[in-house]
Amino acid sequence: MADKVADAMLTAADKAPVTSDRKIRSDLDNKLPKPYMARAVTAPDTDNPNGTFGHKHHSMSVLQQHVAFFDQDNNGIIFPWETFKGCRDIGFNPVASFFVMVYAHLAMSYVTLPTWLPSPFFPIYIENIHKAKHGSDSATYDTEGRFIPSNLENIFSKYGRTVPDKLTFKELWHMTDATRNAFDFFGWIAGKFEWLALYLLAKDSEGFLSKESVRRCFDGSLFEYCAKMQRGDAGKKD
Repeated sequence: MADKVADAMLTAADKAPVTSDRKIRSDLDNKLPKPYMARAVTAPDTDNPNGTFGHKHHSMSVLQQHVAFFDQDNNGIIFPWETFKGCRDIGFNPVASFFVMVYAHLAMSYVTLPTWLPSPFFPIYIENIHKAKHGSDSATYDTEGRFIPSNLENIFSKYGRTVPDKLTFKELWHMTDATRNAFDFFGWIAGKFEWLALYLLAKDSEGFLSKESVRRCFDGSLFEYCAKMQRGDAGKKD
């Protein structure tokens, strides 16, 4: 009986070496209540069990919060020119901002529209942003746009080998390879593009992407902070 109980808690299988190579944390319950439970409006981790301090969720899902920064007039609809301005506000150059704008609106506009008719303005409707979730991702958002803390922690326990709770570019690339679903060509490209953009935006002076930056990207507070930094309001932290 004791052996069966012990087996039930194993996180690695001898005949599946990948389960030993990509370790997951087994102590999350000690640091974060119910880490497996999807959170609708906050993005907590073991260091921030209540989510981002001072960040207002406005009753939006975490995925909706992730994109809400780019809704410049707060009307629930993001137009391409708003995405371009938002990218410029957080520090991307005009060329990078243009590519982000084109990718985002080509990929997300039609699936979030409230009708079957396409729009020539390529708007993204925040209410329906969960419909734009693609495969081959980290599964930190669920299909309704909630945030799953354990999946964020697993990114770093599995792939962060050099420094705990940080990723090098090589580790990030490995992670996006490892999370691919078979024959999901769009998801493969989208995952690479999104994580590369985040790495360029938030890497530190030593070339690491921290778990805190990733977590704050998920709830959108990273964009607010980067915009403050660009305006010279570095002292006015969230």
